[in-house]
Amino acid sequence: MIPKHTVEFTPQPRKHSQTSHYTTDDPVACKEFVSELLERGFGIRAIRCYGLDLEGQKFDRILKIAAGILASRRLCASLGIKPEEERHRFGFAA
Repeated sequence: MIPKHTVEFTPQPRKHSQTSHYTTDDPVACKEFVSELLERGFGIRAIRCYGLDLEGQKFDRILKIAAGILASRRLCASLGIKPEEERHRFGFAA
């Protein structure tokens, strides 16, 4: 059975690094994983849904949501606020 979501990534953003894969059937877990990759500076090679590469706006939408999750976490940690307050003040919370 093909996993619903697959993320292909490398530990470094360079093109010739060894590629790893993360798979899940949960779309929220996929976005949170992409957020972790962004935070650590990993290279994101591809995001697939049911084995098909996401491209263009669909790919960008996943990255935008993941970046919002990262921004929300950072604001909460830096300001010592809860996600509800962060969402009210800044609007990033997912």
